[in-house]
Amino acid sequence: QVQLVESGGGLVQAGGSLRLSCAASGSIRRIFGMGWYRQAPGKQRELVASIISAGITNYADSVKGRFTISRDNAKNTVFLQMNSLKPEDTAVYYCTADIQSLSMHSYWGQGTRVTVSS
Repeated sequence: QVQLVESGGGLVQAGGSLRLSCAASGSIRRIFGMGWYRQAPGKQRELVASIISAGITNYADSVKGRFTISRDNAKNTVFLQMNSLKPEDTAVYYCTADIQSLSMHSYWGQGTRVTVSS
């Protein structure tokens, strides 16, 4: 059984910062890509940022220059540093990871809410 557990969400004023963490645990042989998605009320879930095991990153245009994704492979953890937050960043943020356990599977966390007030 593999689990992803997110933490770090909350309420912040516009211009502020938050750091999200997501730790994978369980029967893990290898983790490939990891990433963060978000879903705002009434909108589709969208990719925020992703990172592969070699450290290559990809960002949505809307967060480039403000958000930074990183990972600690030794701790099976991915982070999302969010700076210069805007009200439009308000959403539930979900962590995802492609994990080889007994087989390859994409796993999702339960989500952590980020609210940015104006």
